Amino acid sequence: QVQLVESGGGLVQTGGSLRLSCAASGRTFGMVAMGWFRQAPGKEREFAAAIRWSGGTTYYADSVKGRFTISRDNAKNTVYLQMNSLKAEDTAVYYCAAATRVPRSSYSSPNAYNYWGQGTQVTVSS
Repeated sequence: QVQLVESGGGLVQTGGSLRLSCAASGRTFGMVAMGWFRQAPGKEREFAAAIRWSGGTTYYADSVKGRFTISRDNAKNTVYLQMNSLKAEDTAVYYCAAATRVPRSSYSSPNAYNYWGQGTQVTVSS
């Protein structure tokens, strides 16, 4: 089992920045990738960013490319999401996800991940 705990959410004005953290614990030795998804009220969960644990290859949704940066600290089993130039449409609950086996789907699909955090609220006020 892998436990994921997100932190860093909050209220920020348009154009501001936030950094989310996700700390993984438990059976993390088989980590393949970690990702961030978000879900706004009344909408489906959507992919934001992902990073492969070995090598650090990153993936981004077009909606966040150039504004968000995903990074990891392997020693701390932690992944970060630096969010800059925030917009009102970035308002959502942000979920951290972990894949501990090589997925059959792309890292932008929720199906690639077998562990999820509880979510952290990000609200961008205009």
